[in-house]
Amino acid sequence: MQINTESGPARILLVEDDVELAELVQEYLQRYEFEVSLEHRGDTAPARVREQHPDVLVLDLNLPGRDGLDICRELRAEYPGPIVMFTARDEDVDEIVGLELGADDYLTKPVEPRVLLARLRSLLRRFRHSEHNPQDDDQLHFGTLLIDASARAVSIDEQEVELSTGEFDLLWLLATKAGKVVNRDSALKTLRGFGYDGLDRSVDIGISRLRRKLGDDANHPYRIKTVRGRGYLFVPDAWD
Repeated sequence: MQINTESGPARILLVEDDVELAELVQEYLQRYEFEVSLEHRGDTAPARVREQHPDVLVLDLNLPGRDGLDICRELRAEYPGPIVMFTARDEDVDEIVGLELGADDYLTKPVEPRVLLARLRSLLRRFRHSEHNPQDDDQLHFGTLLIDASARAVSIDEQEVELSTGEFDLLWLLATKAGKVVNRDSALKTLRGFGYDGLDRSVDIGISRLRRKLGDDANHPYRIKTVRGRGYLFVPDAWD
């Protein structure tokens, strides 16, 4: 599935069953030159994504027909763009599950429109920048690990590893700083445009998912190490 990586109006598909809220968000984002399509049912949302190839998918958690977590789980392997989830619930478990399934960001309703706008712009800026202006070089090699920024592809022993947008960006950040500790604050500022507030666990969850997908030891990680009290360390010589 291909999405638009060129500059210009970004296409957003908002899957939200609250029609009034969806139309208010649509009207607000369109003022800032976003093209916003609406879908109000979960069971028809995957078909809309495959048909329209939106640049960003915004998913409500509670939807008629099918919930947002289930949709995220299905689409993550094939949809390459950012996924943002939001819900009226105020429970940490929803955030954790959503991020574990590959969502790139998470907002709790009622969503402040300016915050949503900032998050969307940050996600698109990261995605488009990494597509067209990868840091230093467009490929990084560490033993059997290959990270290709131009194709946004990762492989180990020539076997492709499926990563979400957020997972790829986090891995690229760590790999470009191989051998150096990256803390949560700097990671969040780079990846999401704001610092660590003491509660956000998206970086920790992303690290956990990367370790699992990249064959690291969850109990005694040696490829992406935790440096207690400081952050995370990508080990460049641990990929043979």
